Amino acid sequence: MKEQMKRTATGLTVGAVLLMSTSAAFAEEDEALVSFKTLSPATALELAQAALEACRNGDYQVAVAVVDRFGILQVALRDRFAGSHTPDTAYRKAWTSVSFRTDTLSLAESTKAGKEASGIRHVTNALMVGGGVPVTAAGALVGGVGISGAPSGEADDDCAKAGIEAIVDKLDF
Repeated sequence: MKEQMKRTATGLTVGAVLLMSTSAAFAEEDEALVSFKTLSPATALELAQAALEACRNGDYQVAVAVVDRFGILQVALRDRFAGSHTPDTAYRKAWTSVSFRTDTLSLAESTKAGKEASGIRHVTNALMVGGGVPVTAAGALVGGVGISGAPSGEADDDCAKAGIEAIVDKLDF
């Protein structure tokens, strides 16, 4: 009986130590508050203006949308001759890039009919057309930009990347 109690006590001690070490490893995840970075409204506006200018330089009339890291709209710009559908399309591309943490040009390819990921095309607001690019800083997602109205998804994507390039020096932290 004493031997059994001794084994039980040892087992409980080992179990308690394992539980405590596991809890310590995940203590950071159990904090009450979290911190994160996201684009400031001024930086989002600068990104949008630079992307719009890049498209103008290519003779494209477009709309630009910039969302924060949660997909909430921060800035929307529409050039005077961009189609009426372009602001919503640009927003959906930006939202999609943030939601799936990848550019929509890549998503357009990887979600084609018959591909394993094709089902995500049915997610409300998701738009798998080139022109949505996530914005990252030091490996962290801080926002997304979407462009609509250039003659191709590739051209929309290029304008989005030009907008990001214009603010990249502000993203270092």
